[in-house]
Amino acid sequence: MHRNFFALLLVCFAAGCATPPDNAPRTVRLLPAEALVTQRAILTARGREFALNGYLAQSATGGQRLIITEMFGHVLADVLVKPGGAVHVMRSSKLLRPAWIEGYVAADMQCMFGGAPDIACPVQVLSATHFVIKRRWYKLDLQIVETKPGPQPRELFDETRKETP
Repeated sequence: MHRNFFALLLVCFAAGCATPPDNAPRTVRLLPAEALVTQRAILTARGREFALNGYLAQSATGGQRLIITEMFGHVLADVLVKPGGAVHVMRSSKLLRPAWIEGYVAADMQCMFGGAPDIACPVQVLSATHFVIKRRWYKLDLQIVETKPGPQPRELFDETRKETP
């Protein structure tokens, strides 16, 4: 039962984009076109908090690759979004099924960090490295811990490779 509740919370974390205030900026403008971005997040839902880590690799030619882990390193989701918008679930977990990753995690990643065509996102930018997403049923407090600009390994953006390099 606890696992099902946590899975539900993660789905809430990855829910589609809602319309924010007109002045909400897109975070993609704050990140380099090519970089590896390490993130920490606190997901709050129903009064409970969950700590998550995120690793986002961005490539101007290869797309975006996001790996979400729990604090002890277990991979919850690994998704690749090609520049044309094609979504490839590279790895899923019992907590996040491939359909959820495709429909929600990838959509929010594109919403927050670019790739989605002019979608307004419900994000509040507190600083260049601190963001809050508030939705009806959850709040995600996301902080960028480190950004390493520069080209990323091409293997990260190869949808035929199922294992993380």
